[in-house]
Amino acid sequence: MMAHLKWTIAAAGLIVAAPLQAQPAAPAPQSESDAYTRYELLAPGSHKFRIIYEITASTPGATTYFNPIRPGSVATDESVIDRATGKPLVFAVVPGDVAKAGGVGSAAPGSEYIRVALARPVAADGGEGRVLIDKTYADAKSYYSEGDVIVFDRPLGNKRNAVVLPVGYELVSCNYPAQVLQEADGRLKIAFWNNTPAEAPLVVKARPAPGLKVTPSSVGAPLVERAYQSREVTYFLQPPETHSFDLYHDYTETRPGVGTYVNIVRPGSRASKPSARNLDTGAPLRWEMLKGDAILKVSPAEKGVTADTEAVVFHFDPVKPGESARLRFSETYTDPERYGVTGDELVWHRSFGRPLNTVVLPAGWILTNSSIPATIKPTDDGRTRLEFINPRADEIDVIITARRRPA
Repeated sequence: MMAHLKWTIAAAGLIVAAPLQAQPAAPAPQSESDAYTRYELLAPGSHKFRIIYEITASTPGATTYFNPIRPGSVATDESVIDRATGKPLVFAVVPGDVAKAGGVGSAAPGSEYIRVALARPVAADGGEGRVLIDKTYADAKSYYSEGDVIVFDRPLGNKRNAVVLPVGYELVSCNYPAQVLQEADGRLKIAFWNNTPAEAPLVVKARPAPGLKVTPSSVGAPLVERAYQSREVTYFLQPPETHSFDLYHDYTETRPGVGTYVNIVRPGSRASKPSARNLDTGAPLRWEMLKGDAILKVSPAEKGVTADTEAVVFHFDPVKPGESARLRFSETYTDPERYGVTGDELVWHRSFGRPLNTVVLPAGWILTNSSIPATIKPTDDGRTRLEFINPRADEIDVIITARRRPA
């Protein structure tokens, strides 16, 4: 017996049953993460700037990704590569209704998108489809001149951004707190984390600096652009009486030939239940727990290793030139010195050196204190999630307290 029927009138006037056509399933809403945008200002007067946009498609099973072209901007010189392999990806400029049908619910009529065919379907359970989109925009409202001063005036919604001045220009002003870093060719880069939920109303002004010399910095080791760092750590706190928490650490390896990651266990902590996977492919990775000299045999350059030092060493395929690997390392830590319960109060006290750290409270606990500003939201299962963005190059000392929810 047919499960789905529709009634039609046949030529003879009789009412007969005909099978319904199966309706295509609606695509899952497009999701993304880890956006980083680099704007390179081109010749003054051209109103053009190059955009190098790194983004991660995160919808499980997705085979395409849609990148909007901002209204008022004219895009040219587009190219797209797969960041895992460094190889070009197929793409096309499509209207907004195509993007909407592909899962971009906010796509408006008359809008345009770059549709990217991903190198592989996004793996389930946190998999990532990492792409780099390179394009040039012409936008006189965002990039213009006031006399001999150039102005880049553009609200930026992404968390991580950098603006690179033309060669031979000095920075006059920047209205948003940012690092200022000189590149090897002498150009100045203004880089920042936007740690607010709103767009950063960025206004950068610069002017010619005739005779500006490009010489190595006197500070010695190159300064690191904080906005480009892509390490993320997420902690899932177990009941505080256990002093334990699960964590995963997402990390991108780009150095050719590197195929191991050494995670030194902090003194006072105990690591257990390691696991790891390649987020680009979903493949599991091998790991081993080592101590003392055994660590140095795997990683001779590791500093501060003593006979009592413990580490979890993760192994992956060595990175080839032009490629990269996005990796997730998971462990359970037990740390009575930094996590526990005092009286009836949960207390978490830990320093964070990474730019992005997230802490999820145990079920049934109400947040009462957070010493460092955080974005706070509920998880799908009702727990409290605190996201700490540290745009600075130093550590932040985080103290969190919570109390049991009344029965």
